[in-house]
Amino acid sequence: MVLEDGTPEGGRAEKSSGRNGGTLALTVCSAAIGGTFQYGYNISIINSPTSYIQTFINDTYRERWGSGLDTPQVTLVWTFVVSAFSLGGLVGALLAGPMAMRFGRKSSLLLNNGFLFVGVALVLMSRWARSFEMIIAARLLVGVNSGVSMNVQPMYFGESAPKHLRGAVAFSSAVFTAFGIFLGQVVGLTELLGAEALWPYLLASNAVPGILQLLTLPWFPESPRYLLMDRGDQEACVLALARLRGGVAPQEELEEMLQEMRQQRPGSVSPWALLKDRTLRPQLRVVMAASSAMMLCGNDSIYFYASYIFREAGVPADKVQYACVGTGLSEFTASVMSNLLIERVGRRLLLVGGYSSMAFFAAVFTLALVLSGVGVAGMSYLSMACVYTYILSFGMGPAGVTGILPAELFDQATRPMAYMFAGSLMWINLFTVGMAFPFIVAGLGNYCFLPFGTVCVVAAAFLGRALPETKGRTLAEITAEFDNRRAEGGQEKQGGGPTEGLKPGSVDEEDLLADCHQ
Repeated sequence: MVLEDGTPEGGRAEKSSGRNGGTLALTVCSAAIGGTFQYGYNISIINSPTSYIQTFINDTYRERWGSGLDTPQVTLVWTFVVSAFSLGGLVGALLAGPMAMRFGRKSSLLLNNGFLFVGVALVLMSRWARSFEMIIAARLLVGVNSGVSMNVQPMYFGESAPKHLRGAVAFSSAVFTAFGIFLGQVVGLTELLGAEALWPYLLASNAVPGILQLLTLPWFPESPRYLLMDRGDQEACVLALARLRGGVAPQEELEEMLQEMRQQRPGSVSPWALLKDRTLRPQLRVVMAASSAMMLCGNDSIYFYASYIFREAGVPADKVQYACVGTGLSEFTASVMSNLLIERVGRRLLLVGGYSSMAFFAAVFTLALVLSGVGVAGMSYLSMACVYTYILSFGMGPAGVTGILPAELFDQATRPMAYMFAGSLMWINLFTVGMAFPFIVAGLGNYCFLPFGTVCVVAAAFLGRALPETKGRTLAEITAEFDNRRAEGGQEKQGGGPTEGLKPGSVDEEDLLADCHQ
């Protein structure tokens, strides 16, 4: 391959190797700052202005109808404000697969910012328009933005990273989520944007990372796998892979892509076709169970109601906001540690160990609340410690590994639909837990964390049995292990599913590998 100025592509690639060595890292930062960072940031910034927005809701209602709302009614409206984010996330998860297939991974992330900016405009106008409904609509649109990015970004990372860094790169989604949670809590302090007069600007501050993404992500390459397998653009695939690998497109990776292409049919796979494919049911069960457990364990709901939890645990009112910042710092610290460990320890151990540890600390937290209720001194501090360690355990494994699984267990044709199923379940369960959490706390009192601990026990047991280790393995190797397990379980291997067969005529393998050599 020769560039327009006559310079051989390989020669220029070698010269630019040092300059382009950080392209993958910069791509990750650019995609994540407007992607999963937004999810974490928007989860946490809603906690600080809770009382201010509830007052605004009541005042607005009184201006319209001449009388205010009762406290339970205000709480119900506030629950809709909080849960609109989850409903929007569900819509975004359903949109993510079709968007990723039609527009590509990078372009989908860029287009996704449109939902965000409309939501920002609504929240900024809500106080002027005296409309709390605009806040609900804004949170819905921000949820759509987060739902798309939570599915497309791990897909983009998993398809762009080399095999030996695939876990660490994909886990960076969790690092940015935790960083977003932490930064949202810091920005929400009363010394910054947490004052009553500034709450619309606090909720609208999510526009800043969106703008940063729009300014930076267009300069980075699209997913090489998408370019080759979905668009059939060999030249663009080689160029993108060369940029992401520091100037040289590795032949081994191109051959791995070709091997994956030989095992799939042309075109995309529908959700119904994926559900009917018996050869992929074990993988789909693992992904759906992991995504459900990630939200049913109650970790993310802690951020919605962190202030309430710490007040109930006996933390002084003037210290609650600083205790909340500690939760975000805990998950951020844990996710950074896991990012460093994942390629050494592996996915399965982090998942099973994380859920097991969460179950233990849920039990200790319950004991601390019971003892606090009978007057045992110091239990409020033990309760705080249990909340932090619960979040640390979540960040060490489930927070990041869950998002990696669809990228590692499914091929190019089925991956978008697998992410759609995983994302839909994640948001449905987040909505369910978000709506039920205040009533669980009110109904079970000191035993409110026992249901979440039970989820962690079941998740650890199921994933420990059903999930093989995927660290450093190709899709073919992982699929073969699932097939062997199915055969050992007495199930006949099914053929002719929607992911089998050669994708004919879309790529000239000799030309592709020749481009790599050049």
